[in-house]
Amino acid sequence: MKAVKITEPQTVMVTDIEKPAVKDGEILLRIKHVGFCGSDLNTFLGRNPMVRMPVIPGHEIGAVIEETGRGVPETFVKGMPVTVNPYTSCGKCSSCRNGRVNACRDNETLGVQRNGAMTDYIAVPWQKVIAADGLSTRECALIEPMSVGFHAVSRGCITDNDTVMVIGCGMIGLGAVVRASLRGATVIAVDLDDDKLKLARNIGAAHTVNSKNEDVHARLQALTGGMGPDVVIEAVGSPATYVMAVDEAAFTGRVVCIGYAKSEVSFQTKYFVQKELDIRGSRNALTADFNAVIKYLRRGVCPVDSLISYVVTPDEAGTALLRWSENPGRVFRILVEF
Repeated sequence: MKAVKITEPQTVMVTDIEKPAVKDGEILLRIKHVGFCGSDLNTFLGRNPMVRMPVIPGHEIGAVIEETGRGVPETFVKGMPVTVNPYTSCGKCSSCRNGRVNACRDNETLGVQRNGAMTDYIAVPWQKVIAADGLSTRECALIEPMSVGFHAVSRGCITDNDTVMVIGCGMIGLGAVVRASLRGATVIAVDLDDDKLKLARNIGAAHTVNSKNEDVHARLQALTGGMGPDVVIEAVGSPATYVMAVDEAAFTGRVVCIGYAKSEVSFQTKYFVQKELDIRGSRNALTADFNAVIKYLRRGVCPVDSLISYVVTPDEAGTALLRWSENPGRVFRILVEF
């Protein structure tokens, strides 16, 4: 069967590998669509310190069930559209003991520390398969990245009393915009790109700020009556946006960090104390977040076509990554169709 493999930085090849045999407790999935995410782009560019290369990328999965092994619940039937929770958990570390398996110390994510789903078929434990009846496999491939944004909103304990600033309107940031607005919060979306900001407004942001040509602090002060946002979700991963998150958060506000900064960040730590901030990390997602995204997508109000920049074949995957690397700000999601 066919598989896309990143063998070394800026080198992608399509290779033939053996089709997996389904084992007891496993489900064999026929892959239909897989999304490229930022970690895949960083792997391609040689900037992903967590990856083990060569690697088959892919953890944003839209598939249908092909076959079930012994011991799999009967609710999983052939042809059912599904996605996959792509993270592992050891069950022994402090995160797992606390029930926060998404932050397992020894997590291995599909397509990063182990081979992913950018192939014709993949076999996974049935517990990792999430049914998505009523959704297309294109929609299923959007569930995982949106769920990361949904999880960040849960980490921020966001309610309808909050004003929330989301910095970065890529797929994960947009997921945070959706979830915060569904909870009744007033959402302020911040990005450098007007097209992304327009999309953020379409999916729930009450206000948008282009940080490239607007005074972010002045706008936030005007929008919040001089208080600043109650919650700031950082979904970019740059030193400038990390500092912005701390600087702009209201006194006793919450800052939720999703993005990985690629270099050290210098803060005015007095704000941590003076504002008595809660600064929280947010990693991956829980099954409840996946299910919440599925419920949202089933409503049929998500502009799915606007979230998918383009769909390519496996043979075009390398060219798509190169194209993305040359203009990263203009891409939401690239799907590879099998």
